[in-house]
Amino acid sequence: MPTRILLEGRPGVGKTTAVRRLAALLGRLPRTSSEGTLTVTGFTTEEIRHGGSRVGFALETLSGRRAVLSHVDFPGPPQVGRYGVDLGVMERLALPSLKPASPSPATGPLVLIDELGQMELACPAFRDAVRSLFESDVDIVATVHVRGHPLTDALKQRADIEVIHITRANRDVLPEELSARLERRRSRPGSRNI
Repeated sequence: MPTRILLEGRPGVGKTTAVRRLAALLGRLPRTSSEGTLTVTGFTTEEIRHGGSRVGFALETLSGRRAVLSHVDFPGPPQVGRYGVDLGVMERLALPSLKPASPSPATGPLVLIDELGQMELACPAFRDAVRSLFESDVDIVATVHVRGHPLTDALKQRADIEVIHITRANRDVLPEELSARLERRRSRPGSRNI
């Protein structure tokens, strides 16, 4: 059964930092041809600041493509708080980043998503892709806000999903713990890679 983890936390607690650190750790794991290759795809988001104030958010794929997702100067719709959201960024960058490079379970695909938040979920095609992803045979680690949303609320209730609450106390050790856990799963005899 695939690993499916939701990292739940309040804004500013370090969800994005934890996912970026996890991606970096997984990217450095040693590989041999007998173990297969761990394919890690997905995206992260980060604040855009100007003069000490947050003015928007950028989305960056793990392959390095980057664009402004939302900004106070974007007209919307949609609008999330004071930010207009560019749904085209979700379609051009986020959606393709959710597809593992190879559908073969032998390569051990892992999708990292930061985050399943109000701005990202404003895109209907992204919501559909996330639903499909959670029904597929890939490992997933995604961050979610504690605030409710019908999609994330439903995911949190599923028996095959583990919800880990990320806090200031555990955010620094969590990436290393998850990396070690995913590597152990990948190297277990008789199991799918990761």
